[in-house]
Amino acid sequence: MSAASNHNHKKFGTFLGVYVPSVLTILGLIMYLRFGWVVGNAGLIKTVIIVLLASSITFITGLSASAISTNFKIGVGGEYYMISRSLGLEPGGAIGIPLYLCRTLSVTFYSLGLAESILVLWPESWGVLPSFALRGLAIFFIVMVTLLSGKSANLALKSQIPILIIVSLSIVALIIGIIIKGVHAPVMEANYSTAPKGFWYVFAVFFPAVTGFTAGIGMSGDLKNPQKSIPVGTLGAVVSGAVIYLIIPIFLSITAALTLEELADPDAGVTIWTRLAVFGPLIVYPAVWGAVLSSAFGSILGGPRILQALSMDGLAPKILSKLSKTGQPTIATWISGIIAILAIFIGNLNTIAQYVSVLFLTLYVAINISAAVEKLIKSPSYRPRINVPWIVSLIGAIGAIVVMILINPIAFLFAFGLEALIMYLLISRNLEQQWGDSAAGIWMRISRFALLKLNSRKIHVRNWRPFMLLFINDIKTRIDVVRFAALLGQDSGILTISKLIKPDDQEQVKNVKGLIFEMRKDLKNAELEAFTEVNIVDDFKRGMYTVSASHGIAGLKTNTVVFGWSQTNDGKREELETIQKISKLHKNILLLHFNDSLTKKKDKRIDIWWGGKEKNGDLMLLLSYLISLNNTWRKTSINIFSVVKTEEERSDFETQIKVAVYESRIVAHVELFLMENDDFISILGKKSADADLVFLGLAHHIRDYAETIKTIDKITGNLKAVVFVQNNGMDDEIPTIFK
Repeated sequence: MSAASNHNHKKFGTFLGVYVPSVLTILGLIMYLRFGWVVGNAGLIKTVIIVLLASSITFITGLSASAISTNFKIGVGGEYYMISRSLGLEPGGAIGIPLYLCRTLSVTFYSLGLAESILVLWPESWGVLPSFALRGLAIFFIVMVTLLSGKSANLALKSQIPILIIVSLSIVALIIGIIIKGVHAPVMEANYSTAPKGFWYVFAVFFPAVTGFTAGIGMSGDLKNPQKSIPVGTLGAVVSGAVIYLIIPIFLSITAALTLEELADPDAGVTIWTRLAVFGPLIVYPAVWGAVLSSAFGSILGGPRILQALSMDGLAPKILSKLSKTGQPTIATWISGIIAILAIFIGNLNTIAQYVSVLFLTLYVAINISAAVEKLIKSPSYRPRINVPWIVSLIGAIGAIVVMILINPIAFLFAFGLEALIMYLLISRNLEQQWGDSAAGIWMRISRFALLKLNSRKIHVRNWRPFMLLFINDIKTRIDVVRFAALLGQDSGILTISKLIKPDDQEQVKNVKGLIFEMRKDLKNAELEAFTEVNIVDDFKRGMYTVSASHGIAGLKTNTVVFGWSQTNDGKREELETIQKISKLHKNILLLHFNDSLTKKKDKRIDIWWGGKEKNGDLMLLLSYLISLNNTWRKTSINIFSVVKTEEERSDFETQIKVAVYESRIVAHVELFLMENDDFISILGKKSADADLVFLGLAHHIRDYAETIKTIDKITGNLKAVVFVQNNGMDDEIPTIFK
């Protein structure tokens, strides 16, 4: 799917690829233009509160983005990729399309701002400033950043290193200048002399200063290790910006070189820095120009990559995903540059800037909602290395919405209206996405409407859940088997209990509804939840096969068939024969036996015996993880055991299992034993006698039924609870720990 895969272009690390563009966007023009005004109006205490509130929203959003980025490999498109892979193609497109336009228009705004700040220095002796100078110089900057980023992202990113140095020096120069020019007690109280609307007005003006930290996320497709670089670089930039923004107001509040009125002057802008910093204009103006230029580079690098990702997902013409030999989305970059130039000739750009800021903030809302939804639906595939409680992400989303309303209520309504319209248009196109998302998990938990939605979607392996079919004649007598299957289904899957009856049993045939009612009553008495049904079949063995083959609806087709180990020899043989037949339907098999009821103690233990020759290990580990999601099993320890013949085999196989466990993001203890004097069953009995639950693989091909029955009986004889697992999923349906 990725066009980038056809090219071996340079990949970037955490510092250059994420941290530098992110922190430079934070330490941008607003810092130079508005920080003095904020301190002059709000005083030190409320300025600190403003910084902490604003940084908290960005930090929470950074946490949410980090959680999503550590759950799956992030491709090209940055924030759009994350949202579309979490919430789905249509919500992703509804955010991604306006986000691309915002990034592109930002190039225009930054270029105009840079041109205006340079032309302020136009000497009067040179005559009147030509009318075309502002637009002409802005166009020059747009062309320059477009050419540079279109040719090489490496060159564009490396050019930001000296800018970062200059910006850092300007901050140091400000601090030194304030100390040299004299200080007094800090101005603590707010007066709002030039901000009559008060605290929240000042907050809304300042907030854009902490935004833009997602600039590094936009480079996701160009990173060596996005799962590592995005969290470290993004959160590092947010924290760095917050620390600097807490230091600067302390010094501005104690300077004796400027009066409070001079600080609060809305027209003072950059001159506050030039008057306070050592070397004044010599260091401040280059820093301002560098900060603005860096933001322009961040936008022209990120925007085309969003357009590239939209193109790759079928939301934009395919030609826009074409890459140059150096791996740059050249055509998308040129088009972005052209749009940025055309925007120069739009009328009131200041008004448009507010709408762009608010539209950009919808990205924060979407990122936080994505992380919250993933957490709330408890998808088995959502196992991020950075865990963020859903309530924290939700607070971040609400905070971003509040800021949008504070900045411009009309722009807020426009932003959500525009994105709702785009989403409606995308839904009406019946687009087909090629990945799993949390939307599928949501549809699975809703009734008919969800099923209809799910029927139009391709269920990806990432959304795999145990949709179980359990054949039981009497729930009360096999309640342990039912309880275990319900344990797997709780919050994670669906359990259907099927009772088979024959047509010649007229009494039961006439009382099918009564039988279903009794089954539901037995489940309720046991405080369990499951679907129940009664199926009429001519022969039990053939009936199990037929029901298993056809069971399910829409995307909720049964993928796992559960059996309780029979108590008679004839029943055991018949059960194994049925399992052999059903396995050809690509249904996973669970064969259960309980000597003791599942324990209610807090600290539980699950043992997995990993053979390695078949594909059962993945499913056993995933099922163990699903069990541990239940409240009564949260303190469960998972052990992975295996038996080998030689030390060399133990070393190799142990490394293989540990790598698999690490990649699965599931905590488990791994231990291998040498087969010496004892046979496998003896070792199993000694090591797992105290385990609350033991998982073992079930061979896919049974040749000698009598011997298999004998082996299973020996294994189950000394263990509390045993589950034999047979993974029969097709290649594109195999439940795996690695998704």
